[in-house]
Amino acid sequence: MTSMGRSDGTDRGGFESSSSRGRGAGKGADLVDWDLAVATATRLVKSGPEVDRTEARAVVAELRRHAEASEAHVRGFTGLVPVGAAGDTPVLVVDRAGWIKANVAGFRELLTPMLEKMRAKRTAVPGGALIGSLGGKITGVEVGMLLSFMASRVLGQYETFAPSSRDLPGSGGGRLLLVAPNIVHVERELDVDPHDFRLWVSLHEETHRTQFTAVPWLKDHLEGEIQSFLGETDVDPSMLLERLREVAQSVTGARPDSERGDSGANSTGGESGRGIAELLQTPAQREILDRLTAVMSLLEGHADYVMDGVGPEVVPSVAEIREKFQKRRQAGAGRLDQALRKLLGLDAKLRQYREGERFVRAVVREVGMDGFNKVWTSPNTLPTKAEIADPHEWVARVHRTADS
Repeated sequence: MTSMGRSDGTDRGGFESSSSRGRGAGKGADLVDWDLAVATATRLVKSGPEVDRTEARAVVAELRRHAEASEAHVRGFTGLVPVGAAGDTPVLVVDRAGWIKANVAGFRELLTPMLEKMRAKRTAVPGGALIGSLGGKITGVEVGMLLSFMASRVLGQYETFAPSSRDLPGSGGGRLLLVAPNIVHVERELDVDPHDFRLWVSLHEETHRTQFTAVPWLKDHLEGEIQSFLGETDVDPSMLLERLREVAQSVTGARPDSERGDSGANSTGGESGRGIAELLQTPAQREILDRLTAVMSLLEGHADYVMDGVGPEVVPSVAEIREKFQKRRQAGAGRLDQALRKLLGLDAKLRQYREGERFVRAVVREVGMDGFNKVWTSPNTLPTKAEIADPHEWVARVHRTADS
């Protein structure tokens, strides 16, 4: 386990840890002090559930066993088999601080080209270079606040783009993270069988790992779309920083009530009801975002479909887990949580689960699993956003083309 906010290898939650310092800031990082973001997030993130050392070690060991067992379950159900050495991507059981460090590394990797562009634009403004250091630290703190909020909510994640490090090893194919304290927190909150729940979560995340390791072109395609999206960005740096500040104030409750608007649970004031990504949308970006939305809906929906499809065979209480988990997803955790979900685009992610799962279920029902797997043939066979909503259109397009 990596650090849960303490550098001495201990914490209130009882999960063992190993600390690591952030790496150098890198290109374009004068707009975001990433090391400060990590330090801020790990300092602010809430403690995980109370567990003693013995229980913590047992949870970690069980999650590793479930992750290994999930490989065969997912491959058998989906018919997808990793190509070459891609299936050797590591599975890491991490704590909240470990998740923060891993995601900062991924953000830096993806955002460097955009930040370089923004840095150059700001430097050209008289006096712009002088505020670089201060602005980067302010933004680092604000990014850290966001990460501290997210770090207590993520159960698992397949990291596609993050670089490998000594503390967080990876490979060219990525790495799978299971966030132990969050899994324990949710299984207790839902009052479900912990062993079943841990395997159920592992099945979902292993499906994501299988998607990328069995479909070699998928990572490059997704990264290309993201870089195209970011490459179109021409937003003023101060505008982006202002939105980050707005979100951070919402997280900490520092924003005055008078600025929060009157639209109830989904309001954080002004235009903040929109997702952050909307700041960056030009007409070209909207087209790219539609394609990205369709791909993410497919990936998330497929993982939900697989975890429930495999579930009855290996997770006895899967029906109870699914029912309780769905209610938890829909309810959120209160007004602030709901507002942040909307602002950060998490409402859209929940829709991706639902719409993507309906797409996969409908296609498999119509053409079987082998017919569905034609979706992985090439970027041209991925569903469009419209086809996610109308699965028959995808079947007609892809299977008509294949059969003609």
